[in-house]
Amino acid sequence: MESDVVVVGSANVDLVLPVQRIPRPGETVLAGAMTRGPGGKGANQAVASARAGARTAIVASLGVDDAGDVLRDALSESGVDLSLVASSSGCPTGTAIITVDESGENSIVVAPGANGELTLSGDAARAVGRAKIVLSQLEIPFGTVQEAAATSSYFILNAAPAAELPDALLADVDLLVVNETEAELIGGADRVALLERVPAAVVTLGGAGAVILTRGDDETVVPGVPVDVVDTTAAGDTFCGVLAATLSAVSATDAITARDLTNAVRRANVAASLSVQAAGAISSVPHGDAIDARYAEVYL
Repeated sequence: MESDVVVVGSANVDLVLPVQRIPRPGETVLAGAMTRGPGGKGANQAVASARAGARTAIVASLGVDDAGDVLRDALSESGVDLSLVASSSGCPTGTAIITVDESGENSIVVAPGANGELTLSGDAARAVGRAKIVLSQLEIPFGTVQEAAATSSYFILNAAPAAELPDALLADVDLLVVNETEAELIGGADRVALLERVPAAVVTLGGAGAVILTRGDDETVVPGVPVDVVDTTAAGDTFCGVLAATLSAVSATDAITARDLTNAVRRANVAASLSVQAAGAISSVPHGDAIDARYAEVYL
């Protein structure tokens, strides 16, 4: 299948622990009933892209284990092409331990497992080169991210988890998506300084929405959509996947404009607001019809 969006990223099984509050250093707290489900930034973003309507493939590495089967089933059921997924016999599928407090905020620890073996070669490399949009994150080997950026026609980097990034990578990034902490680490206290390193950036502000920065234009603020928050897990991933899917609908013969980017951020913002109203990672990602119905209520 020819893909509009190729996600190069991580796939984990999430162990979710509901707690009254996230523990402080050295503190032990009791959790409610633990749940287990599919997640990982790459998998979440691929599902979000596919459910938003884009033909989506994922380049990922999974262990040959029950957790890998859980992820394969979840991705396949959401319409994600798995032909580029590698199987690792030497490492287990990645695992994330997630604590979620009563306000919906979370804290996450990831054991990468098979994600640490992800490389870009053969069919995967060719698919990245042909895709309209390539989306990646930083839960996989840095060299793999750099290869994907260098061979993509339009590369979106969600620079999470937060990390300092070299100019050699950012030179190949068309759109950087970061939260406020990640933005400060990459560009300093003034977020406009990000444009010295990339041509365009979206800074997500949680419930307050997002800010779009593009060289030569004033910043555009997309306000948040007020909702009652249940769980913020995968909200940022939902945002990124829907953003990529929406941008992939732009004709291959046209350059992505500021108007295209604003529309895509609005749709992604609505999708993220829907995701935080449900618990879990992939289980909380909304489908395109729900996104578009809510978009019409908010923006049309």
